[in-house]
Amino acid sequence: MSGDSPPPSPSVAAVIVAAGKGLRAGQPLPKQFAPHGGSTVLRCAVQALQAAGVERFAVAIPAGAEELAQQCLSGIPGVTLLTGGDTRQQSVALGLEALAAEPPAVVLIHDAARPDCPPEVVARLVAALADHPGAIPVLPVVDSMVVAEGDLMAADAQRESLRRVQTPQAFRFADVLAAHRTWPGESIAGDDAQVLRAAGHAVALVAGDERLRKLTVAEDFMTSSPLPIPRIGSGYDVHRLASGEELWLCGVKIDHDKGLAGHSDADVALHAVVDAILGAIGNGDIGQHFPPSDPQWRGAPSSRFIEHAVTLAAEAGYAVGNIDLTLICEAPRIGPHREAMRARLAELLRVDIGQVSVKATTTEKLGFTGRGEGIAAQAVALLVAR
Repeated sequence: MSGDSPPPSPSVAAVIVAAGKGLRAGQPLPKQFAPHGGSTVLRCAVQALQAAGVERFAVAIPAGAEELAQQCLSGIPGVTLLTGGDTRQQSVALGLEALAAEPPAVVLIHDAARPDCPPEVVARLVAALADHPGAIPVLPVVDSMVVAEGDLMAADAQRESLRRVQTPQAFRFADVLAAHRTWPGESIAGDDAQVLRAAGHAVALVAGDERLRKLTVAEDFMTSSPLPIPRIGSGYDVHRLASGEELWLCGVKIDHDKGLAGHSDADVALHAVVDAILGAIGNGDIGQHFPPSDPQWRGAPSSRFIEHAVTLAAEAGYAVGNIDLTLICEAPRIGPHREAMRARLAELLRVDIGQVSVKATTTEKLGFTGRGEGIAAQAVALLVAR
């Protein structure tokens, strides 16, 4: 055996074209920012390429849309926003120049209005670049085709030689950048494969996918944007009772001869709710996001943890539907504080108090809670599409 290792995968970046007005889509704002699949069209498009291995993004947006785009793409690393040009070709050229300071080996050029890109399409495109400077995904034409002269049929078109072109289109970065820089005349090319061919390069065809269809008119949003299913998560936490500590439950300070001990304020109820929300979106647990070894969280109010979890849920396209929380302790009595706890928890979760349940039970003097050594909390969270 030679011991040779395989060549490293090429660095892959993407230019996302999202600078249009999208007026035909019938949405109250440009279609790239419209709701889709519990998120937005633009965020879905970027995340689909990110899942396929894209590391950096240059996103061309309309003038004045910076705040809206930042909200759509919050939390996604490697994103550069830039104001697009008057034409699609100009927007792409600006995106390529934005990447040129640290050029990737491969660039994907993609329409934001195609939010569902299967990773296998990206894999086929990148593989084709081993032999060709450009590659595009295509689908066969299944209907009969004709050439039109006005509203009259002029001739048959041979559908066997025709293909439906999709994006993302893939290119060796240096070649497509040079092709854009040397493009003659007006910047009105229909797509970037045309730009590359005009510079004398061959473009390979790979199999596309029906999932890559473009959102164009209002009907596309009614049929292609199903809401995500509700998500359920559970959380459980325990803290010991100790003298000299404050007792916080659900963000409410309670007078008691002992308080809960922990690295933060040890609000066992809020910690269980945080874990329930994080579990519902599959994003780890409270210890991963706020490790007790980190001194910045010493004595921190657990309300910050709740706010962080709610923000992460919103970024994933979800809001809190309801919370069912059970506190397990012999003392203090929870009943006198129940409504204050519900109100504070609802405030932190940004929901109506009717969406929050706080219950209490004992263990009939059994176990550590029965001996008054600590308090346990169990929470169930239902998240629904925003």
